[in-house]
Amino acid sequence: MKNDTQKLVRRLKIIEGQVRGLQEMVEKGVYCIDVITQASAVKQGISNVEDKLLEHHLGHCLVNQIKKGETKKATDEIIQVYRLKRK
Repeated sequence: MKNDTQKLVRRLKIIEGQVRGLQEMVEKGVYCIDVITQASAVKQGISNVEDKLLEHHLGHCLVNQIKKGETKKATDEIIQVYRLKRK
């Protein structure tokens, strides 16, 4: 996970820069379609980070909970993630 953590942090820093760029675009009155395009890129970046975190959680954390016999906790978390992803 350490390598994945470094990749996620790097991606989040890129997203942070993109958000700052969005703010500047709005302040400067940049053409709406260009701002929307950039906002879409930010959303996709966030979604990719979320997917990677979810993959890790399902593949490691929940598996460990199930191995420990914590099936209720694992099931509750799966349902919670499912509900969050539906929003």
